[in-house]
Amino acid sequence: MTATAYETVIGLETHVQLNTRSKMFCACERDYFDTEPNTHVCPVCLGMPGVLPVINAQAVTFTILTGLALGCAIPRRSKFDRKNYPYPDLMKGYQISQYDQPLCTGGGLEIQLAGERRLVHLERVHLEEDTARLLHRDDGSGEGYSLMDVNRAGVPLMEIVTKPDMRSAAEAVAYMRKLRQTLRYICVSDVDMEKGSFRCDANVSIRPVGTDRLGAKVEVKNMNSFRAVQRAIEFEVERQARMLASGGSVAQETRGYVDATGETVSQRSKEEAHDYRYFPEPDLPPLECMPELVEALRARLPELPDAKRARFEREYALGAEEARALTETRERAGAFEAAARAVKPGRTRALAHWLLGDVAALLNSGPGSVELAATPLTPEHLAQLVDLVEDGAITAATGKQVLEAAFASGDSPSAIVEAGGLGQVRDEGELARIAQAVLNANPRAVADFHGGKESALQFLVGQVMRQTRGRSDPLSAAQALRRLLVA
Repeated sequence: MTATAYETVIGLETHVQLNTRSKMFCACERDYFDTEPNTHVCPVCLGMPGVLPVINAQAVTFTILTGLALGCAIPRRSKFDRKNYPYPDLMKGYQISQYDQPLCTGGGLEIQLAGERRLVHLERVHLEEDTARLLHRDDGSGEGYSLMDVNRAGVPLMEIVTKPDMRSAAEAVAYMRKLRQTLRYICVSDVDMEKGSFRCDANVSIRPVGTDRLGAKVEVKNMNSFRAVQRAIEFEVERQARMLASGGSVAQETRGYVDATGETVSQRSKEEAHDYRYFPEPDLPPLECMPELVEALRARLPELPDAKRARFEREYALGAEEARALTETRERAGAFEAAARAVKPGRTRALAHWLLGDVAALLNSGPGSVELAATPLTPEHLAQLVDLVEDGAITAATGKQVLEAAFASGDSPSAIVEAGGLGQVRDEGELARIAQAVLNANPRAVADFHGGKESALQFLVGQVMRQTRGRSDPLSAAQALRRLLVA
């Protein structure tokens, strides 16, 4: 039997580092990336005896905001627990996490794939502390060693756990992308996969098509990109299918993804919840989430991507794909709406085309893509540019030149047009004189046109556009040439 004889069952556990200023249970600076090892540490995150943790209120707030954005219920009471396991990157020998009373329960996230929408249900969203980092080294003798960097230990880590609702690697990636977009919208994390602030573990199993019983669950770790998530799950599905087809069985275990080979490798047997010996954290009090606090946080939520996309289609007469692209980030959507308020009525579709076309190309032209707010070009400048083109004051070709100049300098498009004499050639007499000069300079093209080669006219139009530096409309140039050619 091949993988097509089996149904894939996937659940994801996504770990999100939160954008707090300090760590989860101490005052150490949270942002450790690109810093010297073991410089953002204190007795609390080093796990020294006799110290006491203090809950980071902002991390709790961010977790509840996330739960509300994902449609979760917020229980009145939650608590922290100790999760015990003897890994070297866990300074205390246990991790402060949440088990049976998390901050958020239930909820879900709608994804769209191949034009179909479906809801991925959530089990929970809970809060815990991140672990230290092990840095593996090879001294060249074949005897490797590991170093410990404790800077990451104690960073607030939110875990979002789905039900086993996904049926393909593509669905898992679609869920991850949608979750990252949502978290960016509510500004709780930078969700940078390269920095490790947005990472996931995939629980993958297969079962014969038509059955309901779940197969042995394999947890796959070490995936730090969407491509890695897709490849790791696809490999694991094929691996499990081959094992079952050959008469073997799938072991419940934890496996690591190796990016260089696109394979997963066995790491250890998969633990069950009882293996962690959870018990309530004795040094932290339970949390009381009062209804009025929850409602106050709900009021802080911004308009989320799906609602914003639907409104853009409705209010700005945009197509579904245009609205989707414009709402990809909260910053991009804000720039579009600011420009839409400044542009003349009925031109928001033209505005969208500029923003998604030439402006996007400029934003992506550097080493890393940026948002409009990080450039000298303002939404008001963009609206002014659209109006200049739509009013016929400049041609679309000139508009591209003006856009590049405004993007580089921050000058207004109208000032750039005036200073450069870039206004459209609209005087019929002047256009006729330019057209006659082009005909005089290109007798071969004129002969070709009279010989029946219509393409010669397009060449002549190009020459007029060149003479006017793009300031003439191609249709008007063609009309002026045709009048002289047939006279």
